[in-house]
Amino acid sequence: MSHARDEVEAAVTRLIGLRDRISDGVGRWADLAPLFTDDVVYVDPAWGRVEGIGAVKAEVMGEAMEGLDWRFPTDHYMIDGDTVLIKWRQVIPGADGTDYEQSGFSHLIYAGDGKFRYNEDQLNMAHVIEDLGASGWRPPAGMKMAMPPTSPNRDFSIPDRS
Repeated sequence: MSHARDEVEAAVTRLIGLRDRISDGVGRWADLAPLFTDDVVYVDPAWGRVEGIGAVKAEVMGEAMEGLDWRFPTDHYMIDGDTVLIKWRQVIPGADGTDYEQSGFSHLIYAGDGKFRYNEDQLNMAHVIEDLGASGWRPPAGMKMAMPPTSPNRDFSIPDRS
């Protein structure tokens, strides 16, 4: 059963607005946690499949993102029932002031009550690695720079809710 489009769109708008503010340096990535269900499945290009809001908040929104000075502006989104696609860019600031950009997408499944139960981010990691080298980017002072797992779980299946 799909939720009303107005409800899904309100949740998407709230998510994008918060992501954009965090991307602009207002807030922390962990502030996104209340927009996901307790049993969320989050698939990250580097960290792989992470299950449960506690793990997502600690690993993906915490270790991977906390202190990161990259931006993630949203280009547009599409809604089909409870399925949402968000097109965004990952912008890495270069040492010379030049921005290095990659194209990314998030595939989300809306669960109701303003929350999402699934999030899969897609990004070409080969482009990210190339741009990291070309940009001369270095982690900001104080960033933990936790490394993703060497063998992340690549299962992107969406849990059944029937």
